[in-house]
Amino acid sequence: MAIGVMLADPGVDTVAITTTFGNVDVQQAAQNTLELLALAGRPDVPVAAGATHPIGREFDGGAPQVHGGNGIGGISLPAASRPLEPTAAAETIVRLAREHQGRLHIVATGPLSNLAAALELDPELPGLVEHVTVMGGAAAAPGNVSPVAEANIWNDPIAAAAVFAAAWPMTMVGLDVTMRHLFTEPDREALLAAPGAVPRAIGEMLDVYFAFYEPILGFRGSALHDPLAMAIATGAVTMALAPTVRVEIDATEGPGRGQTIVDLRGKYSGYPEQSGAHCRVALQMADPFAPVLRETLLRLP
Repeated sequence: MAIGVMLADPGVDTVAITTTFGNVDVQQAAQNTLELLALAGRPDVPVAAGATHPIGREFDGGAPQVHGGNGIGGISLPAASRPLEPTAAAETIVRLAREHQGRLHIVATGPLSNLAAALELDPELPGLVEHVTVMGGAAAAPGNVSPVAEANIWNDPIAAAAVFAAAWPMTMVGLDVTMRHLFTEPDREALLAAPGAVPRAIGEMLDVYFAFYEPILGFRGSALHDPLAMAIATGAVTMALAPTVRVEIDATEGPGRGQTIVDLRGKYSGYPEQSGAHCRVALQMADPFAPVLRETLLRLP
């Protein structure tokens, strides 16, 4: 859905997609991306595979219960004939940041391992990138893999700590907003009935995701984590409340592992400027997102 939001916007020049481990392994994620781009008629978008495991740990096999064993709800997409980029994700990010200096907007919708590796490769990277939008974290909301941690941050907290500490402008789109904007069965049925192959495929993929969320939400539906982050990055939707505050990551192995420690102490005085803060944190959206997403995905081929 996040890729769909990006491809549907004529004002966005998609220069690459990189993949990492998460709910599935990095190679499965890359293959899914190639196949989805082929289905959308966008073989021009390069795809680079990246990190295979978090820093200091082994990949735990992912979470097949969330999106199915293949990461796309168990459905099959037409095979993609083209290969991955010859360079890995971190190298690709650094190269593109230099080619598009001051204009590259990175939208990270998984563990932040690729970005951390890119920072290690090129310490000047924060000065080259226009903005980084991260789907991850929770400011005042509960976590979804622990009482305090969101999955993307928890999956590689050491990488996340490096990315949030880097001096680039950031937007954190966390569970505070993504769990409040949901797709339901009428949305899925609209996608299944669409003339385009891409929205129909997304509708089919959502069957497993809705089943995963049913015991959490009490009905068949899903949160809109990644597509909301992408829509904020592209400017398709507006945040009603997003203070710029200090954010740190708990990278320890204790009960706080993966927590985004967000300094919201300015809440009662209108969020005055904080010294050293460079991360906007989405707390409220201006309007419901689901109708916007539905119409966006229905425009896909």
